[in-house]
Amino acid sequence: MSSHSAEITGLLVSWCEGDQAALERLVPLVERDLHRLAHHYMRRESPGHTLQTTALVNEAFLRLIDQKQVHWQNRAHFFGIAAQIMRRILLNYVRDRKRLKRGGGAVEVLLTEADAVSPEKSVELLALDDALNRLALIDERKSKVVELRYFGGLSVEETAEVLKISVITVTRDWNMAKAWLAREITNG
Repeated sequence: MSSHSAEITGLLVSWCEGDQAALERLVPLVERDLHRLAHHYMRRESPGHTLQTTALVNEAFLRLIDQKQVHWQNRAHFFGIAAQIMRRILLNYVRDRKRLKRGGGAVEVLLTEADAVSPEKSVELLALDDALNRLALIDERKSKVVELRYFGGLSVEETAEVLKISVITVTRDWNMAKAWLAREITNG
């Protein structure tokens, strides 16, 4: 574990134990990595997406600091949870946009704003989410591997650390899950 990772892990543990000063020292250390993670997500979205990277980071961070029941194990655990939260934020955003398009919100939406979200990307994200949810019913671990690797941008080693499994198992699960998801999305 690098000294940077060890420092973040130490601050996460201190924060869990009620040390608010640890949270203040933690924020600047994780902010760059949260932006990298959000950028990883947003890169898959269409150019001109109305949800910006900084807004995604801010929303995710607000939800992360509100996690009272989580006992942070380490840096990888923190970013694994961050990846899950960002995925949910983006999926909710897509679902809300689809609902608005159908007139569900009865809120005026400017044409330029409505055109900024690519319908193809939204459909792809929802199809992947549906397939990932089906995979979770069959094999939850493989679903988590995909979530952490694809959505979270975690390395094989970081994913192994978060899930407490071997690197070989992560690689095997990743390859099998990618093939299964490709088949499900193609046939779905």
